[in-house]
Amino acid sequence: MSARGAATRERLLAAALALIPEVGWSAVTTRAVAERAGVRSGLVHYHFPAVPDLLTAAALAFCHSFGDTWLTLLDDATDPDDGIARLIAQLDAHPPDDPANRLMAEIYLAAPRHPDLRAGLSDLVATLRARLTDWLRAHGSPDPHARAALVLVAVEGIALHRAIGAAAETDLYIRALTSTNT
Repeated sequence: MSARGAATRERLLAAALALIPEVGWSAVTTRAVAERAGVRSGLVHYHFPAVPDLLTAAALAFCHSFGDTWLTLLDDATDPDDGIARLIAQLDAHPPDDPANRLMAEIYLAAPRHPDLRAGLSDLVATLRARLTDWLRAHGSPDPHARAALVLVAVEGIALHRAIGAAAETDLYIRALTSTNT
């Protein structure tokens, strides 16, 4: 792909990511994406067979980037409790009205209806769980597999709660998921 083609593709992906939280997954159209990206409508289908393919590609790229960024928080953690606290506290970077919260909610809601998105998210969750399990094991956490699974589910749930404006109780979440609750 040429540099110009790659740039167009990236603009389409960015436009899709901006539109999903604004109008909802199912309301994103070829025309809206093209207008937001500043390209002709035909270029959407030149780069992606259909709008759901574009949305899936954009959503999975976003989720992979978020997951990679999230796991880098462990790099400076001193122990499992510190690492978990960092992962939970990072969610405070996204206030309730942040479009990223609505984007995550829309992605999770769309996944059951879009097999490629569902499979991609499932693979990502498995990868994140494995990486977190390995990190917890290397840092002496008891039952690292179960703890990694619980932390991932908690973080996803907290993110979804933020999308509906639920109060952030970061300290409570950290206490519940670390040994500071004993």
